[in-house]
Amino acid sequence: MNSFRRAARMCDRSSGLLFRVKPQTNCCRGQATAPGHAAGSDTGEKPRLRAIDLARKVQQEGTKTGAPEPQLSGQQRRVMDLKRFSLQLQNVHPNVLAKHLHRSVLYRDKDVAVINKPYGVPVRVDSGVTSISSVLPVLSKMMDGMKIKSDSQLLPCLGLEKDSTGTLLLARSEEVVERVLALNRNNQVQQKYWVVTVGVPVPSEGLIDIPIIEREVTGPQPHFKMALSPLFRMNDAGDGVTKVRTNRQAHPALTKYRVLDSSNGCSLVELQPFTGVKHQMRVHMAFAVACPILGDHKYSHWSKLAPQKLPERMLGKLGLEQSKIRHLPLHLHARQLTLPGTSQVDINVSCPLPKYFTQTLSQLHLTLPDKKR
Repeated sequence: MNSFRRAARMCDRSSGLLFRVKPQTNCCRGQATAPGHAAGSDTGEKPRLRAIDLARKVQQEGTKTGAPEPQLSGQQRRVMDLKRFSLQLQNVHPNVLAKHLHRSVLYRDKDVAVINKPYGVPVRVDSGVTSISSVLPVLSKMMDGMKIKSDSQLLPCLGLEKDSTGTLLLARSEEVVERVLALNRNNQVQQKYWVVTVGVPVPSEGLIDIPIIEREVTGPQPHFKMALSPLFRMNDAGDGVTKVRTNRQAHPALTKYRVLDSSNGCSLVELQPFTGVKHQMRVHMAFAVACPILGDHKYSHWSKLAPQKLPERMLGKLGLEQSKIRHLPLHLHARQLTLPGTSQVDINVSCPLPKYFTQTLSQLHLTLPDKKR
């Protein structure tokens, strides 16, 4: 019945576009037509098709010929719900996003605050969508109890990618931003991320020290990607390596990794970047150890733009079809943040995993470190 009423309302609103009807001059709009004398019979025109009649016709045809909606698995529904939720957060009123972030504060003091960044929401100002930076003035007032004369502010220090989740550090002043950036340059800010990878890194832990450079990918869909720019290559004999001249545009990039658990051809991996190159962890995992992050559709292929290709066994565990994989979110979570505080005690903040992340771990039979026996 609800769909019937919606169809009727839609037809009423658009009737001026669908039908061309000459105005009736001898009767008012609500006047009934005399029996045996159909409207428009004096001009030879067909009777006017009312919106309610068209709605009934559409409903009847839909009942007869409408194909049933495809059944979605539990994982597909969760993926679609997550996508819908992230789009809602990007398009809501700034006050709504600010309230959501206020509920997600993990730590705060007079200098910094740490919030749990939601999936799909950009940190910096992005055209057409609500970003975290755009609501920080409102969030700052909320954290100060909505004081009218409050002059405090919040500024992002260390950013996170749009499709990542977890600990996001905010500073209460420009001076604190500069201090945090200086600490970060000296490797005194420690950030640890948890990712789910397609494949199992070998060896199970190590340090990836390969510079990264932005390159253009030519072909039917030209685009730019970050890529490896190694300092060494195999020699012609294949029994050693030869040093390669450093590309001036390449950025040094170091990422420490450690496999926390592996099962069904995939892994839960802890990453600790020591540099902040764009897409560093994604590039190192995909191209250095050949284990791309689950949901990383950009770096699962080099020469094309296409959804990530997953093994059949993994698709079965996730309850997904390859044709639906484009909606699978990036499984990159900022798990832990540690930095020196103003006193002698370090600030150490851990962030809980998002629901979609824990559901994926369960389906792939990957166990969290604190739950291992």
